[in-house]
Formats: sequence, C-alpha cells, structure tokens
Amino acid sequence: MAIHRQITIDQIFEQFPEKSQKLAQEMSQAGLQCVGCGAATYETLEAGMYGHGFSDEQIDALIERLNTIIAEEIDPSTITLTERAAKKFQAVAEAEGKAGYGLRFADKPGGCSGFEYVLDFSPEPSPSDEVFHAYGVDIYVNSEALSRLLGCEIDYLDGLNGAGFKISNPNAKGACSCGNSQAY
Repeated sequence: MAIHRQITIDQIFEQFPEKSQKLAQEMSQAGLQCVGCGAATYETLEAGMYGHGFSDEQIDALIERLNTIIAEEIDPSTITLTERAAKKFQAVAEAEGKAGYGLRFADKPGGCSGFEYVLDFSPEPSPSDEVFHAYGVDIYVNSEALSRLLGCEIDYLDGLNGAGFKISNPNAKGACSCGNSQAY
C-alpha cells in the first residue's frame, strides 16, 4: 500500500500529483474538509482523522479507497466520462429537450487558481474540435485546449457534500480549496 496511516496530507499530494484532484475529492467526501486549505497538512492521515473523530474502521476504509484511486490507470490520450456521469448527462439532456446532444468540455480563465472547467450541451462538434466517446456520449473539446484536458475523467457525484460533475485532471498542478478552479 502506498498510502498508509502515517503518511502526511502533504506527502500524499507530493507523491501522487496526477491523482491529487481525485484524492482530495475522496478525502473531502469522507469529511476531511481541511484538504486543500493548507490547514494541518503536516499531520499524518491517522492523526488528522482521529482529530475529526473518525474511528479505526473509517480510517482503514478511506485508506483503502485512496489506494484504489492511485492504482487506477490514467489514459493520457483521451478524455472520459464514467458510466454514472454519462447516464446523468443523458438524463439532464433529455429533461432539457437536448437528447442526442454532445457534451462540450472546455476550460476558461477564471477562479482563484487560474482556470475553470466548462460543461455544456452542443448539438454537434465544431471544425476545430476533437471528438471523444464514452458510454454513448460524444465529448467535444477544442483542439487548443487538448494539452490541458487530455487525461481528464468526468464523474458525477451525489453525496452529503453536494452533487455535481467532478473532473479529475492529471495535468492540474494546483487547485483552489473549493475545487472550482485549477492551475496548470
């Protein structure tokens, strides 16, 4: 196991920068809201979780989920949707009268870290788009943004800490603590 009880939050992100967004999302979903704000990043994962009232079983379960994330393969040559995200996109498209539309995926300058993601409906690709396919959804990405977005995985999460599309980008070098913007 690469992630264990005695590793610090800083070490997790230093050792696995290409997975940092996904790891931070998992820790935040588990209730470690200090991830990303710089608070107590020198603490071990165990000490931080004990400080937040977690049990040994909860600590072990989170460590297992984090190690599953770092073991996942990233395909740096594509952009993917999880099956859950594809189903949610199709359901929203249908509800908005846009069944059959593709997903426009982009980023734009903004937010406290430099760039914000953009997800929108698009009836067809533009001539400058690269087209990716995942679970019956076409994903349109302008070729100028490919260097920043290749390798991204778009997921949909629905939990106590909110619902929405979550993007894991192996090219991101930093992100704001709210998770709404990233730096390359």
